[in-house]
Amino acid sequence: MFAQEKKNRPTSELSKEQNKISQGTKIKGDIEGMGSFRIDGHVEGTVKTPGKVVIGKEGVITGELECENADVEGAFTGNLKISGTLSLRSTAVIDGEAVVGKLAVEPGATFNATCTMRGAMKAINNERGERRPKEEKSA
Repeated sequence: MFAQEKKNRPTSELSKEQNKISQGTKIKGDIEGMGSFRIDGHVEGTVKTPGKVVIGKEGVITGELECENADVEGAFTGNLKISGTLSLRSTAVIDGEAVVGKLAVEPGATFNATCTMRGAMKAINNERGERRPKEEKSA
């Protein structure tokens, strides 16, 4: 009954839905979804989505997070792979490794991580490519 209703929904509609892991909830394992996530509980494992992930003040993730954008107020330990923007609020505590497109850090946030910025690498490579003198072809 319920499964049939979800099968008939277009993918774009599913990706607008938000999944919530409430305070007091503990999950061990991998989570994958099309929609955004708000995590106020504890997750030990991998969280993967093409959407946005918000880790609330009481939220904790230990493992891996792969998403487009992330807004962190709580704690994260592990590997971050953010294709867009990683925003760290003043209460955020991050330990591990991060590969991000952009990074925004509020004063007070704790960021103990090795960070690689993908957007910066693309910009540097493009700049280097534009500065190369063009070779002239001889007839």
